[in-house]
Amino acid sequence: MPKKIHQGRNVKRFREMLGIKQEALATELGEDWSQKKISLLEQKETIEPSLLEQVAKILKVPAEAIRNFDEEAAIHNIQNNYDNAVINAGPSINYRCTFNPIDKIVQLYDEKVALIERLLESEREKVEMLKGKEGKQM
Repeated sequence: MPKKIHQGRNVKRFREMLGIKQEALATELGEDWSQKKISLLEQKETIEPSLLEQVAKILKVPAEAIRNFDEEAAIHNIQNNYDNAVINAGPSINYRCTFNPIDKIVQLYDEKVALIERLLESEREKVEMLKGKEGKQM
């Protein structure tokens, strides 16, 4: 039997995570809302779909998040993923090179060769200019 999601508790969780007070949520919902009415809303296991949509819009979260958020499942996922990451990390801390170091070395070598060729060409041009000046002076 699937576990029932407590929508009111989920509203409270999201509201608290976002740092919104019950009074502020009540003000956004309209003048017939109060802090006490928000408190009662957060105790309801199921919230009317139209009201849930309104609350979700104010909290700027998808209504589906409020309808489907399961704290136990989230904690289970976090614990399992964290534990697996720590176990699989081994002695080094998750260093994964995103490039092939050999390719980088070859790239640097090619850039160095191109630079040397440009320098040599520049020196050849200087020699030619000097030769041209000497021929004119004689």
